[in-house]
Amino acid sequence: MKKIRSDIMPGDLHCHTKLSDGSVSLEELVALAKNAGLKTIAVTDHDTLAGAMRAKMLGQRAGINVIPGVEFSCKNPETDRKVHLLCYLPEFPDRLQGLCRDISNRRKVAGQKMAAEVMKRYPLPVGIIKRWIQGSTNIYKQHIMMALMEAGYTTTIYGELYERLFGKDGVAVVKKDFPDVRDVMTQIHEAGGLAVMAHPWLYDSVELIPELVGLGLDGIEVWHDSANEEQTDKLIEIAKKYDLCMTGGSDFHGMMSPKPNPIGSKVVADIFVDRLIAAKKHRLQMMK
Repeated sequence: MKKIRSDIMPGDLHCHTKLSDGSVSLEELVALAKNAGLKTIAVTDHDTLAGAMRAKMLGQRAGINVIPGVEFSCKNPETDRKVHLLCYLPEFPDRLQGLCRDISNRRKVAGQKMAAEVMKRYPLPVGIIKRWIQGSTNIYKQHIMMALMEAGYTTTIYGELYERLFGKDGVAVVKKDFPDVRDVMTQIHEAGGLAVMAHPWLYDSVELIPELVGLGLDGIEVWHDSANEEQTDKLIEIAKKYDLCMTGGSDFHGMMSPKPNPIGSKVVADIFVDRLIAAKKHRLQMMK
């Protein structure tokens, strides 16, 4: 991959590892960021802060600024749509452990049911699935698909079999009951963190932004592969209107991604990272 000019676009603020549904370790993530010429990354695994502090330490050794974070799975009960919140820089991460456990347990129950539905149709040994979830805090569709690949039922994660199992009307789809995005945002703020709406266009969450701004939303993820140029411009307009932080990132998952998106394929400039840090300081002042 061509190196990025770190003086212009230095930060990828949305990255996943093996601790959730990514394919690389924390060490590999930091090494990839360094090799790509990135200055800053944020580790935002789903519903866990398990690797955030270790990633920060690894980053210090490699000369990479690592922002600790987590991507929380939520929903808007009024529309029953998924909403994801990126939590950045929690001052008191221990205050989020209960929330992480709660959402993780909901994921685990759903994941076990998904695996059981798949195993009814494909006689997978339990050990194969367990091997693919080793190191992760939960069971994800990608882990099940990797087990199916290993057993010879498919040669790709995303394809005909994935759609049959986990697509819109997939036979192994299990609905997850995630907490209200408003409650999650409150807990993020109580932990001294920043609440940023992830990929607003992906889950049709744009219309929810004004309400969440009134409840203290700190920012929105403007630069993401799910938004085209027109949609990105709309998010910039919204962010400016409400004086919100603007973030962006590749949503890196390694080989677990449905299409190529190497780390650094979506990045933000220094000024946006600085704005995030300034917002964190303001959040702490508000807590005093």
